[in-house]
Amino acid sequence: MTGQDELFMREALSLAQCAASEDEVPVGALIVRDGKVIARAYNTREKDKNPLYHAEIKAIDQACKALCGWRLVGCTLYVTLEPCPMCAGAIINSRIERVVYGAYDNKAGSFSTMIDLTDYPLFKPEITGGVLKDECSAILSSFFKKKRQA
Repeated sequence: MTGQDELFMREALSLAQCAASEDEVPVGALIVRDGKVIARAYNTREKDKNPLYHAEIKAIDQACKALCGWRLVGCTLYVTLEPCPMCAGAIINSRIERVVYGAYDNKAGSFSTMIDLTDYPLFKPEITGGVLKDECSAILSSFFKKKRQA
């Protein structure tokens, strides 16, 4: 983990807070290339009524448009929750070189917790998990606690 990882994860946490304020599962993601943010997104599945609208998928879409291509070589994805199988597949297919995530996902984590898609003979991004994991976990826990109480 680098100081830059913490800085960008804090920005992803800010995006997660935006999701929570819209009653979405609070996951935020951003994609960085050459030290510059080229994409920012958060979950909007409920608002947009689309199961594909995870923060990672939306950020990948924005980054592809920004770079005018589907290969996100030289990019790092920062996301507050370990990617699910769908997002992990999109990350691998888009050739994102590095993934930095915060909270581990004990239900659908696909880069170490439940399964590890980097075990397959596909493109293998570098994975760094647990960056600001307590803060990333706290925003999720708080959100779901409020949901259960409602």
